[in-house]
Amino acid sequence: MNRVRRILLYCRRGFERECGAEILELTQAASQNAVQAEAGSGFVVCALNDPENPHHLAAKVPFEKLIFARQLIFTQGLSADLLASDRITPLLATAKLLCEDFSEIRLETADTNEAKELSTFCKKFAPPFQQAVRKAGLISDPANRAAPRLHVFFLDSTAAYVGLSLPGHGSPWLMGIPRLKSFATSPSRSALKLAEALLVFLGPTPNARLQPGMSAVDLGAAPGGWTSELIRRGLRVVAVDNGTLRAELISSGMMDHRRVDGFRYRPHKAVDWMVCDIVERPSRIAALVAGW
Repeated sequence: MNRVRRILLYCRRGFERECGAEILELTQAASQNAVQAEAGSGFVVCALNDPENPHHLAAKVPFEKLIFARQLIFTQGLSADLLASDRITPLLATAKLLCEDFSEIRLETADTNEAKELSTFCKKFAPPFQQAVRKAGLISDPANRAAPRLHVFFLDSTAAYVGLSLPGHGSPWLMGIPRLKSFATSPSRSALKLAEALLVFLGPTPNARLQPGMSAVDLGAAPGGWTSELIRRGLRVVAVDNGTLRAELISSGMMDHRRVDGFRYRPHKAVDWMVCDIVERPSRIAALVAGW
């Protein structure tokens, strides 16, 4: 695996500056490295003063320490001026410079409205590119999960970053975003926020820390999105909010609605979980959670 000159990070649109400041701090060379963080782009590029081995970089920049980055890719730089007649040859050549053994291929874009227009292009480009990568012998046995993933991050149809992510060091999801299903019975799409948090912190498989029969308190519960997600997982919930909750949650027999101030409420006995989606100053919410 050859040395790389860039770290590419995907982030949520609008958080480029925070993501850039974070990667500079973690590389511990802010005076030498430089960051490109264009507002609204949905990604950040950190240019390294000295090329480094991806494994050494991974030790310096643990992905789990990053707050604003959805994905972390090691790359040589931007492949620009790709010709419509043959994009595959230069992209394949760049991939070979990075590594000669990948576990899988991901064609991605930034999570912006403008970049989403590239999704049709990526779907059409994927089959011939994947075939070319396999023909070149760059895809390992699928069982070899130790091999890095190959990422091609398109800015448009003529420019892309070719890079790699290491197993256990980066997001396992396409574009770094878990694709979660919204249930028709959920009172609001906010349930997906809690579902994603549980997936990120507890993992995709059943966890002993979250089991049916446990108890939970949902502060700021109305209209009941987070409460419905907890009930769906078999937890009994005290939903705390002066607002109205959906009738089906009440009729489930798994919820007790308390119309009281979420900042003042305390249970009479210990509970297994507390979740909070009260809209308030972050510092006040942090103090509330610390008190719990």
